[in-house]
Amino acid sequence: MASSKVLDRYCSIARSLGVLGERWTFLILREAMDGVTRFAQFRDELGIAPDVLTDRLTTLVDYGVMSRAPYQEPGSRTRYAYTLTPAGEELHVALGSLQQWGDTYLPRPAGPTVERRTRKNNRPVHVGFIDDRGREVAANEVAAIRTSAYPSDSRRTKVRRVVAVSNRTRRAQPNHDQSPANVGDDSRVP
Repeated sequence: MASSKVLDRYCSIARSLGVLGERWTFLILREAMDGVTRFAQFRDELGIAPDVLTDRLTTLVDYGVMSRAPYQEPGSRTRYAYTLTPAGEELHVALGSLQQWGDTYLPRPAGPTVERRTRKNNRPVHVGFIDDRGREVAANEVAAIRTSAYPSDSRRTKVRRVVAVSNRTRRAQPNHDQSPANVGDDSRVP
């Protein structure tokens, strides 16, 4: 696995963005989830420059998000098909979350262009946090608790707490007390 795109060995979000955070990447994944597998299809559907598409697909293959397999149509040269790996398929939830956020905070006047529903009974679904018992938990009830793997370097331990000001704006304050009892306690935030 390549390492040039890994931004931060301590932060899984930074590492993920090193692979997935470039422009076009999630749109390529969206097309792959819709069944697109061939370079020309990605290029034509997205209107992406071939050199940029090559770079993004190479990164996704290098990091195990997609696989690349040769195919050849009669009378043509060998080309490659790109398919999602299990790691790539798991990004369906991340794509759903991005879409859900966009539909809520950057809505189209005509409404969403895609709805996510269960295959079995066509019930609408949304992305959310699920606890170990299978119950949904509201986002404001979820705390990010540092583990023993968190770096102890003092430059890395400054954490900012995000406090909702309204449904569209946020402000951050340093969180000096990281004990589980005080996570989510907003009494010290002005």
